[in-house]
Amino acid sequence: MNPETPHRTLVVANRTAATPLLIEEVRRRAHERPTRFALLIPDAPSRKHADWTLELGTQRLARAARGPVEGLVGGRDPFDSIKDALEESRFDDVIISTLPKRTSEWLRRDLPRRVERLGVPVTVITPSDGRDEQLPTLVRAGMITGGGVG
Repeated sequence: MNPETPHRTLVVANRTAATPLLIEEVRRRAHERPTRFALLIPDAPSRKHADWTLELGTQRLARAARGPVEGLVGGRDPFDSIKDALEESRFDDVIISTLPKRTSEWLRRDLPRRVERLGVPVTVITPSDGRDEQLPTLVRAGMITGGGVG
């Protein structure tokens, strides 16, 4: 990659688009190197919900990224939405922000592993479900690589 070309990250989230754990990860990445972010909201129950989530999410993520965040609305199938976004634009990696493991439909459908098979690195951000005493975890390619946010 050309050193003048910023890294591009596709952030995939729905109800977790403005959560502290995701915001902290975007802030960390923006601090590490020049990065441009796009927020994809797939599988929204309605266009109104997608618009509200996209507006709130892009505002909060833009503050963390210290720059604009592109907003994208996907279709009903999260995998197809991600695949389409990757085909339409160049992204270097994908962050998938999910609900807690016990309630996440995306994790149940093995979405992160399916996206990895498209040839792009995937980071999964999943908060603890409150049933255990663990801090929220950051999962990269199926392995825990970080802890809670401070």
